[in-house]
Amino acid sequence: MRNILASMTLLLAAALFADTAQALDSSGMPVVVTPLASRTETASGQPITLPQKNVQVLVSTYDIAAGATLPVHKHPFPRYAYVQAGTLQVTNVETGKSNTYKTGDFIVEMIGQWHQAINVGTDPVKLLVIDQVEEGTKNTVLRQ
Repeated sequence: MRNILASMTLLLAAALFADTAQALDSSGMPVVVTPLASRTETASGQPITLPQKNVQVLVSTYDIAAGATLPVHKHPFPRYAYVQAGTLQVTNVETGKSNTYKTGDFIVEMIGQWHQAINVGTDPVKLLVIDQVEEGTKNTVLRQ
């Protein structure tokens, strides 16, 4: 009876809070899924286009010191970043448009456009980065 009541309570909570999904694992313990982002285009408004052959997913972390400026670069394939800490300003050097991202933000980086990032905060920026590339290729091209 207690399990049925707990299950009904969880289902009701899930129905009331549609922005989070709640389920039960095989032992009856709650599992909460909180959506962080849903995007169909990059930060500069481009549609997200995926590699066409031999797709490889690369996952890495970045620690960017306070005040650090990354070199001007571009990505030939999709790159996604989750800001775990800090404040990062990314500027499209072709258009001059900037976006500022803070802890908890999700970034869909521009594809094939030159841009530059700077840590504009007083703390390190920590990023979880996911790249989708053609197998064996890199996803960052530095401007010469």
